[in-house]
Amino acid sequence: MTDVVMPQMGESIVEGTLTRWLKKPGEKVERDEPLFEISTDKVDTEIPSPTAGVLSEVLVQEGATVAINAVVARIGEGTNGAAPSAPATSAAPEPPKTAETAKPATPAKTDVGPSASAQQESRSAPAAPQPAAAGPYPIEPPPARNSYASTAPAAPPEAAEETGPLSPLVRKMAREYNIDLGQVKGTGAGGRITKQDVEGYMSSQAARTYSAPAPEPAATGAGPYPVEPPPAQPGAPPAPLPLAESAKVRTEPMSNMRLKIAEHMIMSKRTSAHVTTVHRVDMTKIAKLREKSKTEFQARNGFSLTFLPFVAAATSEAIRAFPIFNASIDGKNVVYYRDVNLGIAVALEGGLIVPVIRNADEKNVAGLQRAIVDLATRARSRQLKPEEVQGGTFSITNFGSFGSIFATPVINQPQIAILGVGAVEKVPAVVDGDAIAIRSQAHLALTFDHRLIDGALADQFCQKVKSVLENWSINIL
Repeated sequence: MTDVVMPQMGESIVEGTLTRWLKKPGEKVERDEPLFEISTDKVDTEIPSPTAGVLSEVLVQEGATVAINAVVARIGEGTNGAAPSAPATSAAPEPPKTAETAKPATPAKTDVGPSASAQQESRSAPAAPQPAAAGPYPIEPPPARNSYASTAPAAPPEAAEETGPLSPLVRKMAREYNIDLGQVKGTGAGGRITKQDVEGYMSSQAARTYSAPAPEPAATGAGPYPVEPPPAQPGAPPAPLPLAESAKVRTEPMSNMRLKIAEHMIMSKRTSAHVTTVHRVDMTKIAKLREKSKTEFQARNGFSLTFLPFVAAATSEAIRAFPIFNASIDGKNVVYYRDVNLGIAVALEGGLIVPVIRNADEKNVAGLQRAIVDLATRARSRQLKPEEVQGGTFSITNFGSFGSIFATPVINQPQIAILGVGAVEKVPAVVDGDAIAIRSQAHLALTFDHRLIDGALADQFCQKVKSVLENWSINIL
């Protein structure tokens, strides 16, 4: 039996989220065949199987976050899949059994129910009103109107266990929102209820609640927390429901990548004093050179030639002329980097990532195009290594590939600037005095950290990039 562990994807990574299993328990797996996908704060990637065999046990469910080196599955020998074991919620040691996971042999004095003496007293005394819940956790007062609390009593422990082992997160959500897990359909391995199942159930209940006719007000004392109906106001029209309470909405959790992007963008806005300057660049000379060389370039290299490597080469030259753009702020100090490591933003389905071209100033246009194609392809197929998205000193984002003229990009911390490249378009322009001609033009938007860089210096940097592009004389091959 071989243990499959959560790998350490970089020195600073201490945990990872298992986002999807690519194999099911009992299925055969080959060595180095993708086994599962993980997501960290640096990269999303597929993890290959360490050995060939049969996936006999899955110990961590999809969506669970575990520490590095934690055992997430076990692979056994042989070609016949044994009966798959029900996956556990994490690779941590199994917690001690409680009243929710197993019935104790001897009743203990807990908040699960009344003691023996109390039960005897209850036979001779009139029954007092009891709270609606019968589970092992005390029920808090009903939450506000916008919560997903259910008015049904909580499911007994036995009913919850019939759906398979439950993760601590699922139990916590069921406890906090008073959800009957017996009503939730599990889509995890072995029918297990996952976090996504609970959230989907909550969304469907909310839609059903706000689209159904309002129930008749309950009589006082009908439940543990009676609510008095508001006084009627004849002639007053009913207040419209908020958008969040409309039946025409769909609620789903943000992906781990989306959450990390959100955190990083908010942190960057709070950290740097963002200022953006925009310069128009005549790309006619490069457009003609690209048109002339694209067939030969495609035949020689196996991929097409775009405008982006020209911008990357011009940016590298400008960084050498203005090294402060290849720096970061550390407290009251400025850290200058010797290597020019360009980060290139790559759009993914549901997010983006910024892989890094190391020593970009040492590459020609063909080398830069090759690196861009390679990183973008592997980023979209989740094949990037953690070190390939770390160590960038300056970033470029090519929003022009989607038709945008210009935008105001957010700085990729801890860098102090990012260059946005707009679409290259043919437009009428004034040339040679008062003559009008058709020229290929683009807008470059430089967002910089005003704590370190002033506007005059930022404009000089852009003028350097502009000069290199408009007077291109570098061999593209």
